[in-house]
Amino acid sequence: MRDLVSKKYFLNLLVEGFKVKQTKKICIKNILFFLFFLSLHSPAESAPASPPVQPTGNILGLTSPLEVLLFLTLLSFLPAILVMTTCFIRIVVVFSFLRQAMGTPQVPPNTIVVGLALFITIFVMSPVIDRIYNEAYIPYTKKEINGETAIQRVGEPLKEFMLKQTREKDLALFLKLSNSPRPEKPMDLSLRVVIPAFAIGELKKAFEISFLIFLPFLVLDMVVASILLSMGMMMLPPVMVSMPFKLLLFVLVDGWGLLIGSLVGSFK
Repeated sequence: MRDLVSKKYFLNLLVEGFKVKQTKKICIKNILFFLFFLSLHSPAESAPASPPVQPTGNILGLTSPLEVLLFLTLLSFLPAILVMTTCFIRIVVVFSFLRQAMGTPQVPPNTIVVGLALFITIFVMSPVIDRIYNEAYIPYTKKEINGETAIQRVGEPLKEFMLKQTREKDLALFLKLSNSPRPEKPMDLSLRVVIPAFAIGELKKAFEISFLIFLPFLVLDMVVASILLSMGMMMLPPVMVSMPFKLLLFVLVDGWGLLIGSLVGSFK
């Protein structure tokens, strides 16, 4: 009974408001307040509330706080893992030496150098990525394998790629430092031996390629310096004069195409 009286009271307020020609803003405010009042006094015989849904984990299958913590910790190491287990090392080091050889240490900028190296890395690693997607990711999403098996299947194509680019001398070095027994086949080596051996091998090959890149630019610097010295222009820096000729030479021989083609071909 009290609810009905209250509702009639608010209806009368609205009618009086319209009679005295209240402004549109006040009328809308009263209507919204009335609707809010009705919602508060709605009958309790509404549809029964659905039972609460019990959490069943997430898409990654992480159910405990410890698993979530370990997963987030692994994500923080993901950039280092991608750099140390792919061809990114060789490509970005060669690009850095190329800038020094041309006498333009800030051109191209670091963002362009790293971005170009990253996309070339994806191009070179595409067969490995396809294997990981087909052999590990798809079976895991279909619940055919568990997380541990998926991680093992992710490591196998990467290990196979790294072993093809790693010298036996480097593998033997880290195998000796780790005091591990010699395995029957290379695929039995652990990743803690393969990854650092692969990394120092990539650095060695990057320095070898960079040395070959430096030679023609060094010869050009020496020729320009000799010409300037013979003309008596000892105060003019030879690097400033030789840099335009270096750029011209690099463009005329299609340097980017030759360099990237050689880098990609060195992984096959």
